[in-house]
Amino acid sequence: MRRHHSSLVSRHEDSAMSIRLPHLIGSTLLLALAWTGSGAQAQEAAPAAQPKRTILDQHEQSGVPGTEIVLGTAELPAGTVVGWHVHDGDESGYVLKGNLILKTRGKPDQALKAGDHFFNPRGAVHSLAAAPGTDGGVALSTWIIDKGKPLAEPVK
Repeated sequence: MRRHHSSLVSRHEDSAMSIRLPHLIGSTLLLALAWTGSGAQAQEAAPAAQPKRTILDQHEQSGVPGTEIVLGTAELPAGTVVGWHVHDGDESGYVLKGNLILKTRGKPDQALKAGDHFFNPRGAVHSLAAAPGTDGGVALSTWIIDKGKPLAEPVK
């Protein structure tokens, strides 16, 4: 009898296990899919890299009323572009690291690498881009602009 009871319990446990196992596997798959799905959504929601301009210093230009000198950097991660814009003054720049492309309307594109310098006169419509196939780069610029004007104004 005891043996019979043992086999009944064993059959009952096997039966319960055969019911629970598919349920457990199904639940695990659902959890895995939900976790993977939320991960994919999180990756899709991640913002794309953007250029970043940082102002390091700004002063009124002595002896020249109505102008100021601004010193700053432009960081361009791979695949990014600072759109077409103008400055109400002159820009003198230097590439600190990486590879960039300076685009100036009416002129051929200028490939720039670390150590190269560039100049944009007042009103020149230009754009700066990370060179294709590179990690981008960083430029340091000094602007001498009209006081009270924005550093850059977008142009179409």
